[in-house]
Amino acid sequence: MHAAPTTDVLIAGETLIDIVRRLDGTQAESPGGSPANVGITLGRLGRAPALVTHVGDDERGAAIRSWLDASAVTLVSAPTGRTSTAQATLDSEGAATYEFDLSLDLEASGAPDAAVVHTGSIASVLEPSADRLRELVETRRPSALITYDPNIRPSLIDDAARVRQAALDCIARAHVVKASDEDVAFLLPGVAPVDAAREWVAAGPGLVVVTMGGDGAVAVRDGSVLEIETPRVQVADTVGAGDTFMGALIDGLLTAGIAGPGAEERLREVSDEVLQQLLDRAARAASITVSRPGANPPTSAELDA
Repeated sequence: MHAAPTTDVLIAGETLIDIVRRLDGTQAESPGGSPANVGITLGRLGRAPALVTHVGDDERGAAIRSWLDASAVTLVSAPTGRTSTAQATLDSEGAATYEFDLSLDLEASGAPDAAVVHTGSIASVLEPSADRLRELVETRRPSALITYDPNIRPSLIDDAARVRQAALDCIARAHVVKASDEDVAFLLPGVAPVDAAREWVAAGPGLVVVTMGGDGAVAVRDGSVLEIETPRVQVADTVGAGDTFMGALIDGLLTAGIAGPGAEERLREVSDEVLQQLLDRAARAASITVSRPGANPPTSAELDA
């Protein structure tokens, strides 16, 4: 009898059904949600992720449970109520805009120990989940690498100042932050991505990465700036690209030993050369995801071929 794998990444945040409407009028439903997509990425890369989330006890919830299980993601929460949805409308370039119907009643008590704790997106800034994730991060910070992706959804925001402050508080508590240029535009209007990253590093994180779609990404740590190129591919759509980047970066940080107790110090000590390799690999992972429809991150065999 084989022992269950030890959880190496604990992820907390929303899971939902993406209802994607394409330009040709077709519509398809598929499981998603930024934190869940990070979990799927990590599972496909051979990690043992656990996901604290809310999943309904309905047909859509069953689809999510099957989807998570297929990529070796352990679901921590029991199914109750309805499953959240996000209606995504794609434009001519494959970029998505969203409308949400959410249930964010997450319960993080009893979650397993892990070397990395990742939070982000909607659940990190809206109640009741935001308060519970804040408590989780504060409890786990001494023993785990804390990673965060704000993944701001403007269509959900009715109090921009409050959400902005909540996201900035999460950034200050994290060791590693991955944000998009769209996140920067909301959180620090008029500030260039590299300057925003510098400002956030000064507030606490040891590494801040800002992705800029086809224009690549920039990574800032105390004393250095790294540039990451985006591999050129035929874009099917951009759904899940940032989540894939985040998951692949976490996987790389684990491989480099930047996790668990003392992760903050090891992050300071790791060389720019090693970080550049990890970031380039994360960009390759994201490029595979955008080359095919939906949030469909690569396996380790696809990524490292």
